[in-house]
Amino acid sequence: MRKNISVLGSTGSIGLQTLEVISSFPNKFSIIGLAAKDKLNVLAEQIKKFSPKIVSVDTEASAETLQKKLGKTQTVIYFGSEGLVKVSTHKDVDTVVVAVPGSAGIIPTFEAIKLRKNIALASKEVLVAAGDIIMKEAARKKISLVPIDSEHSGIAQCLKGEDLSKIKRVILPASGGPFLELPKEKLSRVTVSEALAHPNWRMGEKISVDSATLMNKGFEVIEAHHLFGLDYSKIDVVMHPQSIVHSFIEFVDGSFLAQMSAPDMRIPIQYALLDKERSQNKFELMNLAKIGTLSFAAWDKERFPCLEYAYMAGKRGGTLPAVLNAANSEAVRLFLEGRIKFTDIPVLVKQAMDKHFNTSEPTLEDILAADQWAKKEIITSVA
Repeated sequence: MRKNISVLGSTGSIGLQTLEVISSFPNKFSIIGLAAKDKLNVLAEQIKKFSPKIVSVDTEASAETLQKKLGKTQTVIYFGSEGLVKVSTHKDVDTVVVAVPGSAGIIPTFEAIKLRKNIALASKEVLVAAGDIIMKEAARKKISLVPIDSEHSGIAQCLKGEDLSKIKRVILPASGGPFLELPKEKLSRVTVSEALAHPNWRMGEKISVDSATLMNKGFEVIEAHHLFGLDYSKIDVVMHPQSIVHSFIEFVDGSFLAQMSAPDMRIPIQYALLDKERSQNKFELMNLAKIGTLSFAAWDKERFPCLEYAYMAGKRGGTLPAVLNAANSEAVRLFLEGRIKFTDIPVLVKQAMDKHFNTSEPTLEDILAADQWAKKEIITSVA
């Protein structure tokens, strides 16, 4: 029986790789819905190839442009936040792949869970900002929420069949991005193109910058807390520039389990979509002899303050993680536009966190309000 899929963020890096995986197993999947912010030419080609029943784009103007590109079609086109929800909650959908950046994925994910749609989650921000609410609803509806992130996929694989009470700690490896060896005094002068040049992974712009600041790893720490019910004292980070080991589990007896694979997001995507079943694929195999050496080191708090801020926000909880996420998203946007320096990103994030009045037990509305407040705060601070 085929699994019916909607992909939110189909023209982004994860979305493109998701559709590549789905194309490799044509008898196992059907595409019901696609959603994309822009890249209408790419989306139009996806619609022609997969014939989804429903798609959504960012604006009404984009919807009109897409309609003209497609001509006569049976695919129904929506736009905006309402369109995202329609794609995620379509009656024929079994599983929603959430791969949209920022807070845009929160509401469509929550609404899909309410209707008992399973979730394959690539958007860290959903659990960073609203993890308590999302996980509580997923448990209440008894749906499957499977991580696509390589690190959390690795944790899930290592924990399969294990007694969770025997975990001493989880260790998330971090590549350090393109600036791991760059002298700290030079970080203020790095360019956008340099920040986007990740040495190992093929990713979108925002996540590439987040990797360079280690905010991405901070998000993963918060996500691991929610996905696996771990206290923050049991989640550590280690620098691992080769990006071959995706997770470590240390057990109380001193034993370690690690999940390793080539730095290829198609592997955890396939694992998630096939319900943790291992199937042959044509992806490039990992050659350990060619890799030669794996190295690990402690992370530097002075060099990577964003990771420390993520731990701080996660431990305090409430609306503060939503502020962390939104402030970072806005600061990264300003950096990509050339309006601030790379080293301004953590400064602006911390300023927003310090100014925020935290709501300890927020509703979803409180979280979305905190998200908007943080974005405005960042814009105001650089005006």
